[in-house]
Amino acid sequence: MKNLFPYFVGAAIALVFVGMFAFSVTPRVVQENGGKKAHRVVFQITTPDTAAYRSLTRQITHVLEGLPNARIEVVVHNKGIAMLQTQKSNVAPELQALAGQGVQFMACEQTLKIQKLQKSDILPLAGFVPRGLVEIIEKQDEGWAYIKGGF
Repeated sequence: MKNLFPYFVGAAIALVFVGMFAFSVTPRVVQENGGKKAHRVVFQITTPDTAAYRSLTRQITHVLEGLPNARIEVVVHNKGIAMLQTQKSNVAPELQALAGQGVQFMACEQTLKIQKLQKSDILPLAGFVPRGLVEIIEKQDEGWAYIKGGF
């Protein structure tokens, strides 16, 4: 009779790797609202195009119409920071309305530094994150859906 030990060891190692892979690709589902799946979406906006800001507000509105309990965060960095600037935003009322529905707008502090802007230059409805790209990466690591805002 052959020694089957090496085959059992090989099969056990294969099962460990399959289990690790299955765990790493299994999406994390957050349970909120009485056990229902809570959708979490992070939008990114980086363009100075004011038409993209209007498009973004429509996109968020459509998501909230379909998923009224969704948690939404908009990360604004690079040239998109104009959307949150008090003196430049063409969508401040729309952003205020969306913030009233729980949407969070986060300005990148690194962008502020590079563009020599102050936090006081940003609409009061916004929060701040140290680095916009890092915020997006961390949200995706936590299982948030990612959408490039605008068009």
